[in-house]
Formats: sequence, C-alpha cells, structure tokens
Amino acid sequence: MSEQWSIYSKPVPADSRELWALFLQCSCITVLLGGLFYNWLLASLEYPWHVSVAMAVTFSLLLLLALFLVHPVRCAFSIAMPTLGTKQGRKLLLSTCIMIVVVNITPNIISNIKTLLKVILCISKNSSESLLNSTDLLGNTFWKLEHELQNYLIWKPMDGHIQFSLVKNSSLINQVHLAGEKARKDFLAVEVLVKDCVRAGNKLVAAFSVLYLCFESIWYLKNYLTNLCFDNVYITKKLRRLAEDKGASHLLVGSAPRLIRPTGLRLSREELMLCLAQALRLSVALLLVLVMVALEHLVFGVADVAVRRMAQLSTVPVTLSIKYQAGIDFLKIPFPVRDINRSYHRALTFSSASCSISPPVPPNPSVLLVVGLLFCIIYATMFLETYARRLCRKIAASFFESREDERAHYLYGKLSRQHRETQCS
Repeated sequence: MSEQWSIYSKPVPADSRELWALFLQCSCITVLLGGLFYNWLLASLEYPWHVSVAMAVTFSLLLLLALFLVHPVRCAFSIAMPTLGTKQGRKLLLSTCIMIVVVNITPNIISNIKTLLKVILCISKNSSESLLNSTDLLGNTFWKLEHELQNYLIWKPMDGHIQFSLVKNSSLINQVHLAGEKARKDFLAVEVLVKDCVRAGNKLVAAFSVLYLCFESIWYLKNYLTNLCFDNVYITKKLRRLAEDKGASHLLVGSAPRLIRPTGLRLSREELMLCLAQALRLSVALLLVLVMVALEHLVFGVADVAVRRMAQLSTVPVTLSIKYQAGIDFLKIPFPVRDINRSYHRALTFSSASCSISPPVPPNPSVLLVVGLLFCIIYATMFLETYARRLCRKIAASFFESREDERAHYLYGKLSRQHRETQCS
C-alpha cells in the first residue's frame, strides 16, 4: 500500500511500470465513483435512467483524464475524500434525511388530512340528504291533515287545499359533492407541487454540494501551497526530526499546548468549540424533523379517531307531533267536533355504507429508525471532521514533500523566535 500510494502521489511516474500502475489506480477509482454517481442520480435525485447513464459516463471519462494527467488534480481529489466523508458527507446525509422526511412523511400527512376531509364530506352529505329527505314526512303529514280537514269542514267557500312544496335536494347534494371533489383535487395538486419542489430543491442542493466540495478542496490546496501559516500547527515527523538535529527538542515540549499531534486523539480548544457550534446548528434541523414527525403522528391520531367515531355514529330519531282541535262556536258556546293528535317518526342518519373511506395511513416506524440512524451518523461526523482535516494536511504533505519541508522550517523558526522572546522577557 505504501508503494502504491507513492506511485499515486508522485508528480511524474518514474518508469512504464509506475505509469501502468497509476492508470490502473485511476481507472479503478473512476469506475467505482462512476457507479456510485449513477446510483445517486437515479435513486436519490430521481433522474431518468438514460440521463443518469450519460452523466455518469461523462463524469467518469473526465475524471479519469484529470486524475491520470494532472498531479494537483489528484491531490485535490484525494483531499476531497475525507471532506466528503465528514463535512460534505454530513450535508449530503442531512439532504438525504430531509428528502426521506418529505417523500415519506409529507404524503402521509396530506393523505390523512384528505381522509379527515372525506369524513367531514360524508357526514355533511349523509346528514343533508337525510334532512332533506325528511321533507317527505312533512308532505305526508300535511296531506293527511288536509284530508281530515276536508271531511269535517261544513262550508268550503274557496274550496282550497293546504299547499306544501318539497325542496329539490339534488342541487344541494351536487354542490356538496362538487365541493368535496374540488377539495380533493386541490390537495392532490398541493401534494404534487410539494414533491416537485422538493425534487428540484434536492437537485440544486446536490449540485451546490458537489461544486462546494470541489471548491473547498482546491481552496485548501491553494492555501497549503501559498501560505506557510495556513494549518501549520502540527508536530510532524519532519518538525520533530528538525528539532532533534538542532538540539532543540524542548521547543516542542514547551509549545505543546499550542501544537497538535496529528496522530493523537486530543482536540484543541478551537476544534472543540467548532464542533459544539456545528452541533447547535444541526440541532435546529433535527428539531424541524421532529416537528414533522410529531405532526404526522398528530394528524394520524385525529384521522383515526374521526374514522372510528364515524363508524359508531348512531341515528338521531326525529318525532313530528300534530295536534289540531276542530269545533263549532254556536252562540258563543263551543262544541268540539274533532281532535287530531298524531305523531310521525323519522331517523336522521349521519353515516352510510355507500360512503367508503379508506383507513388513515399510519406512520412508518422504519422511516423514523432510518432518520434517527442518519442523524446519529451526522453527529458522529462532526467530531470526525477534525481528524479528516488533519488527514487532508497529511495527504497534501505526501503530494508536495518539498513544500512540507519549507513549512516545517517555518514553524521551527517561529517556535525558536517565540522561545527567545520568552527568555528575554
């Protein structure tokens, strides 16, 4: 592995064997990344398969040429890998979590809200139909009352009839049905719009993340090569050997609190504060995800209770009582002729078997498990990012050894000046 890394990090291969070894290494890297890039485009970003194939093949060929021919590109690419596993990897994992939440939880919320609206629609439709159909009871009642009155009336000057007109309920029922259909179509349109916006946003975030990953690795390499102070706070082997050769090993011991051993696990104060700040920012995203999960459970609970209560709704009995007294007033003396006292019964229904309502969609526990696992990995990458940055410096040092020597001499001279100033003061 050491020999292969030496071939990979050399500016120019020494012979044909190293040339073919470098080409084989670059080919393996491009094939692996091309397959992962194709799967990412097709599965996560939901591109069509032919577009995914074309983009993956183009990406693989360009990457192969750049890695094989340009030495700084190999260095920048190698620096990007630890960053991809930590900082950019955290962003990609966070984007994946948001995508999982939107694709799996948002449709459940919208579906359960539609179930609630359908319950309200069914209750309104059935109750209105039952109420309007009860006008038949009123019509029959008034018809019988008219018949009774016609039998006992002695003088009918106008030969009139009691008129009762029935309300045509088809128009109202159609309006209720159209309102329910409009609400269903509106929610379906909102669901499609949300999914399209999330897909477009996810593609933009993915493109920005890839571009930012390339920019960050190039920016690190540029500062490493041009600025001797940049990220030069490590006790490397070359610095230790330089101090031993000049008999100044005490400089490294006295400056230990300010310097970091790249192979150690200790985090400096600045590194620890940076991790805590990132943890606070990540907690905001976690809180938003938890709010979405809680909203899903709340809407499901309300929809489930509504569906079960609708099935348990009993009919409401309605009783129409008619009391009528007919008599003759002769010489201010009343003579009763007929007393009418009848009751008519009807039942109002709020639910019907013809109104089919699909049960609400319960939350998927596997989605919550996957999101929780991804957030655990994201929190872990925050602390691993510090060690990934140390690895980036080590990668750059292996590609540009002469520059690493200059950085070691610069840091040794800086420590020597600080030590002399301390002794003088």
